[in-house]
Amino acid sequence: MKRFVFMILICVSLVGLTDKVSAQGEAAVPFLLLSPDSRAGGMGESGGALADNSSAIFWNPAGIAFLSGTEASITHSNWLPQFNLDLFYDYLTFRHYLEDLGGSVTASITYMNYGEFVRTDENSPEPIGTFRSYDVAVTGGYATKIHADWGLGLNFRLIHSRLADQPTAQEQGEGVATSVSFDLGMMWRPSAFEIPFIGDIGNKFSAGFNLSNLGPKIYYIDQAQADPIPTQFRLAFATRIFEDEYNSLTYTLDFSKLLVDKGEAFRGDTDDDTQSTEERAEFYESVFTAWGDEPFSEELRDIVTSMGLEYWYGVPEDFMFALRGGYFYEDPSYGNRKFITLGAGLRYDIYGFDFSYLITDVFDGGENHPLSGTLRFTLQIGWGSLLTPTTNGFPRGI
Repeated sequence: MKRFVFMILICVSLVGLTDKVSAQGEAAVPFLLLSPDSRAGGMGESGGALADNSSAIFWNPAGIAFLSGTEASITHSNWLPQFNLDLFYDYLTFRHYLEDLGGSVTASITYMNYGEFVRTDENSPEPIGTFRSYDVAVTGGYATKIHADWGLGLNFRLIHSRLADQPTAQEQGEGVATSVSFDLGMMWRPSAFEIPFIGDIGNKFSAGFNLSNLGPKIYYIDQAQADPIPTQFRLAFATRIFEDEYNSLTYTLDFSKLLVDKGEAFRGDTDDDTQSTEERAEFYESVFTAWGDEPFSEELRDIVTSMGLEYWYGVPEDFMFALRGGYFYEDPSYGNRKFITLGAGLRYDIYGFDFSYLITDVFDGGENHPLSGTLRFTLQIGWGSLLTPTTNGFPRGI
């Protein structure tokens, strides 16, 4: 099982590489934190305030409240290419506006494949079989306007993790776990917003927050060994810097923090069967306690910053192309992910294509970083308003 254990360590590295124990390593099913789409992936993995396509299901479901029509997309990426392993994920999204409901229904499927493994006996290296490992999350949601300038989005998610189909050593349970979570997002896109010395930036600015993966702990063996899922808070801003008939330039800025109570996470690892049901059930407490389990200066360092620029040229009703760039920063003590992203996109009629590329080589030791060279590809198709300028939001690149 050595190779299996090695793979689990790789899975943990999906969201953080550090020599200090941090919240990333304390949360289970880290695939829920992966930036799933190519567009935001090319903008430094920032998209919580732009959120104007079906991938907003991940970034901020409230952004879909400002959209109409129907859209579907699929993203594929070979993950951690430096390891040359059979790691990949797929992300499928769908949204549809229903006038009778006054909003859009949404759905997505996230699938992370960890490949096939050889099973060996604990006392012998001889193979005795094979098994496949994967994680999958199925999400359904609803987004609507609660005011002309305000959007609300809600998601409910079923999570299934299958790391192994049989227990290891003397453990009684299997490496299979199932749990649920939900998301809550808000978006503000003012039609008029006067700023002193700058002027009115209405329809050129948006701000939003998304509280994602709020749910009970997940366990593979028993509840006494349960781990928290990666609840995350995201605060985001986006603004249209420049726009004319054929050109536009948009800036995005996201701040995100894992809301995993470190002390609670360690208590969840204990073998003490006397852990109370009440303690396990009150998973929502980490939303508040995770902000104060360390000194304030350390809490600030635990916040991940990502930003990006997106340039579009063309006519929304015809052909458009985009160029993107971004930067992602995580404190060395809390994951140490630092990379630059590049991306591009095309829109023609109801079809769209995006790709993004992740670069770590510009940083010390980056050439051997497991995220280096990560590529994402996204195909999308939309009906209705996919390429039609909106009256309140970001029309280009939808």
